[in-house]
Amino acid sequence: MKKIEHILYGREKKITEEETVRQALPHKDFRFANPFIVLHHAGPTTIEAGQQVRIHPHPHRGFSPYTFMLQGAGFHRDNAGNDEVIKAGGVQWMFAGKGILHSEGPTPQMQQEGGVQELVQLWINAPRANKWDKPFYQAASKEQLPRVLQQEGVHLRLASGDYDGQTGPIQNFTPVISVVGEISAGRQVLFPATPGYWALLYVIKGAVLINNKEEVALHNLIVFSKEGEEFTVSASEDAQVLFLSAEPLDEPVAAKDNYVMNTPEEIEQAMEDYKNGVFGQLDY
Repeated sequence: MKKIEHILYGREKKITEEETVRQALPHKDFRFANPFIVLHHAGPTTIEAGQQVRIHPHPHRGFSPYTFMLQGAGFHRDNAGNDEVIKAGGVQWMFAGKGILHSEGPTPQMQQEGGVQELVQLWINAPRANKWDKPFYQAASKEQLPRVLQQEGVHLRLASGDYDGQTGPIQNFTPVISVVGEISAGRQVLFPATPGYWALLYVIKGAVLINNKEEVALHNLIVFSKEGEEFTVSASEDAQVLFLSAEPLDEPVAAKDNYVMNTPEEIEQAMEDYKNGVFGQLDY
């Protein structure tokens, strides 16, 4: 069995004037599990009809923002020409590469009519060899995510990677297994996990018992030991979880503002490039 090494509580962090998220990574007790650099849980937030909420154009370089829409609907726009709506249960992966501007927030329809918005966003680091590649965008709806670890009362969907004989629709040069879904109270799931790889479990809702030993409540990220090849999750109450696994990326990390690079000098360069208009323009 994989042992628990860290339980990291997602504390509230203000990321814009209007937007507060829960941040489980990076954490004061554990910086990151490279390639997993950031885990932000936003919402659930009630958007009133007519309320204007949006994170306006901002730059990224060197990694992929990877979003799981849990409730509501998000509208993404970037200056590589992508305009996409991501609905509840869907995922989107934007590879920033050498540089991109994007904006994100509830869809215009949702801002007009109101509703509840909730999402988890990860930052997935890119290997040094790919940081300067051309940006690209992928998305998949809830219906496109294959079911894994199936049993009664368990609804887990594979968004990326190869797992339980299935392949997720989101593919990339950073092989990441990501599984999101619901476990009904009283059900237990055995999660296989590759020895030597990172294995993380974020509790979005409810509470779970890990390896029949340790109770973990919502808004906590569990980081498991790399040794061992499985762990069990029992739902103490109806739970929603996000399972993540990846081969460790053994490269230096410099992360600041909206950039994830290998050196502080590359971060300074990114800031300078943004200031000088190298990232281009985006109006919305």
